[in-house]
Amino acid sequence: MIHRRIIIMAVLISGLFLASCGGKKRYAALQMQHQDLTERYQQSQMQLAESRTNVKNLEEQLAMERKNNASLREALRRLQGTLDMSINQNTQGNVNISKLVDEINASNRYIQHLVNTKNKSDSLNLVLTNNLTRSLSREELRDVDVKVLKGVVYISLSDNMLYRSGSYEISERAGETLSKIAKIIQDYREYDVLIEGNTDTDPISQKNIRNNWDLSVLRASSVVQALQNQYGVEPKRLTAGGRGEYNPVADNTTPDGKARNRRTQIIITPKLDQFMELIDKAPETSTDAEVPAETPDQQENTPVF
Repeated sequence: MIHRRIIIMAVLISGLFLASCGGKKRYAALQMQHQDLTERYQQSQMQLAESRTNVKNLEEQLAMERKNNASLREALRRLQGTLDMSINQNTQGNVNISKLVDEINASNRYIQHLVNTKNKSDSLNLVLTNNLTRSLSREELRDVDVKVLKGVVYISLSDNMLYRSGSYEISERAGETLSKIAKIIQDYREYDVLIEGNTDTDPISQKNIRNNWDLSVLRASSVVQALQNQYGVEPKRLTAGGRGEYNPVADNTTPDGKARNRRTQIIITPKLDQFMELIDKAPETSTDAEVPAETPDQQENTPVF
């Protein structure tokens, strides 16, 4: 009986021992599992903190990008405004350039018109000179000098042929020559005519003539009145002037020089009002502006330059 109890006690002790050993193993396993879970939890906490930091950084970066985006939009708006303004200015600039080109073209046409008119005037002067010299005899050409200077026709008449000796009265000998000159003047009705008297340096001794100024003007006046009264030249085209002894063409110390200085010049000039009108005329600025074509009558009456 006792032995049996001992056996039972031994079995119980063995069971308890075995149970005690199994519990320790499970306890140890649970401890390890707890430690592992603790480490994982700590890692998770660290990862969570890191993620929160990253999220905060991303949020800050997002806010900065949004701010930059707003700045870029504002800059784009300003650039667009500048571009629109530049386009408008460029368009206006193109219009201004186009106008400037039109004005330059119009000015070029105007200048070409002036050049053509001058060339035409030079041709007319040449025709006038040729017509006059052909109409004069060889004897008359000895006392008449015809030339063109700077677009103006000068007809120089000697004192000996034109006036009576020591007088300002027109001689009979000069009548035929003046009639030929008057015909040329009548053919060119758009020209003004200046009669200019000139003398040598010898003083005048007549009672009714004070000095060479008087003599030069009186002689010019005699020619003007002859052209008007005898040959029908319009008086409004005529001007009488005298330069006395102060416009010599030769030396007054020799008889030949004095003879050359005693002369009367018939100067055929353009009408100044037409000349100034032509110069002051503003060229057209439109692209289709053209200098109007001249009629044959206008071509014949073109002023001299």
